[in-house]
Amino acid sequence: MTVTADLDKVLDKAYENLTLTEVLDAPVAALSGLTDAHGEALSALRIKTVGDLGRNKYIRWAVAMADLQDRTN
Repeated sequence: MTVTADLDKVLDKAYENLTLTEVLDAPVAALSGLTDAHGEALSALRIKTVGDLGRNKYIRWAVAMADLQDRTN
């Protein structure tokens, strides 16, 4: 199954034409609104890439709980 997504609004310009694999391997500052300083702060949680951020168990738990609450409201 082919899946397409327009990531231009969530990525900095320099990362817009990369493959998904390349984006996931990019530093968190590749995400629009995040800076190198954010990346440095996240490195304390061993989050260095966009993929690390998306796979972090604490972030996934928080997203899951927020989604549950949103569905009940």
